[in-house]
Amino acid sequence: MAKLTSRAEDYSKWYNELVVKADLAENSGVRGCMVIKPYGYAIWEKMRDQMDKRFKETGHENAYFPIFIPKSLFEAEEKNAEGFAKECAVVTHYRLKTDPENPKKLIVDPEAKLEEELIVRPTSEAIIWNTYKNWIQSYRDLPILINQWANVVRWEMRTRLFLRTAEFLWQEGHTAHATKEEAVEETEKMLDVYADFAENFMAIPVIRGIKTPSERFAGADETYCIEALMQDGKALQAGTSHFLGQNFGKAFDVKFTNREGKIEHAWGTSWGTSTRLMGALIMTHSDDFGLVLPPTLAPIQVVIVPIFKGEEQLQQIDEVASDLQQKLKAKGISVKYDNRTENKPGWKFAEYELKGVPVRVAIGARDLENKTVEIARRDNLTKETQPIENLEVYIEQLLETIQKDIFQKALNHRAEHTTKVNTYEEFKKVLEEKGGFISAHWDGTAEEEEQIKNETKATIRCIPLDNPQEDGISLISGKPSKQRVIFAKSY
Repeated sequence: MAKLTSRAEDYSKWYNELVVKADLAENSGVRGCMVIKPYGYAIWEKMRDQMDKRFKETGHENAYFPIFIPKSLFEAEEKNAEGFAKECAVVTHYRLKTDPENPKKLIVDPEAKLEEELIVRPTSEAIIWNTYKNWIQSYRDLPILINQWANVVRWEMRTRLFLRTAEFLWQEGHTAHATKEEAVEETEKMLDVYADFAENFMAIPVIRGIKTPSERFAGADETYCIEALMQDGKALQAGTSHFLGQNFGKAFDVKFTNREGKIEHAWGTSWGTSTRLMGALIMTHSDDFGLVLPPTLAPIQVVIVPIFKGEEQLQQIDEVASDLQQKLKAKGISVKYDNRTENKPGWKFAEYELKGVPVRVAIGARDLENKTVEIARRDNLTKETQPIENLEVYIEQLLETIQKDIFQKALNHRAEHTTKVNTYEEFKKVLEEKGGFISAHWDGTAEEEEQIKNETKATIRCIPLDNPQEDGISLISGKPSKQRVIFAKSY
């Protein structure tokens, strides 16, 4: 099995190789689009199911809306339309026909031009708020708490598997409320749902924050986000939650009669995460040997590999392995017994290491005699010998330990790569030599933010929600500042 390029040698190449060699995804025959392979999709399903559970626990229901949006509807909220205009795929015709000059070729039928062009959804606010207009008449119809699992298309020029593709999978929540206070509460609640999911399920520490006006979602009054730090020192936006104010309520004339009998426009939120989380998972935890998966996300949490000579030894190991397998399954642990004879144990070890299986159990003839097994942890590559008796209890506890240790390792990495600076010279030096999150003062102007971005390629990732008040001087203008913000280069 070919080795991966090391992260230190070429981080980008390492990532691309790992995605393909670990059977997560591959490029497709459509430019900029990917095929998510079964193993990668199994991980995404675990993410999806866990998030879906959390959405439903907070009162949301799933629905589905069209992938096509009439251009007139898309244009209704001007800021949103302008923000996504450059990424839109547009349907102009509805039929092909045989080319008269070449019967084997199909051409667009010029007579089948649509009366109104259709936008392939880059996001669904327009079509959903146009629908809400029919659903909402009174405060009694509110709140509406809807989530959609779907695909979207954003015509990216530079693509990368999971991180940025022309088509990707995601969920998008869209809610409507009777008051500003309810909508803001919803926005913040969903940010907390995302942060809890990222930290306690994906083992990725995140910073909760608010985006600056220039980084805000097009059409939102406020954008909340969770920001994660990758091993190469770049930030990745892992989820966003938007307070839309009454912008879409007004754009689509979504009105209701309030408790006082007055007519007003509905308040809205939207929030989303996508298969970009797969990229975050890979780049936060994995190493030069392959994936490192938190047990909560691993399609296979435990793999059992027999080491044997001859059919008789294999049959003896089969009995022990089968018993262990049943005991682990009874505890809700996903386990695979790989007794294939066409591959040697060493090849299997490398395969499951590459695929990030958290725990490997090796059983050989000598282990049967000693009533022990060899346990290998994927996260720290350590091995130990454990008795077979009550092994299922030990493995259950070990998986919990691995989950905590993976999170702690990522948390330590973030702490080591978060730096406070007070001058622009120091800022540029840290950014170039160390990377990571940089905590610095900013004067609050778009001009200084843009200058820093143009000169260093670093952006303000967020204004942390738990920001302490601190007197300081901004990096360039020298104007007084009351709090620090988080800068970083990003994906």
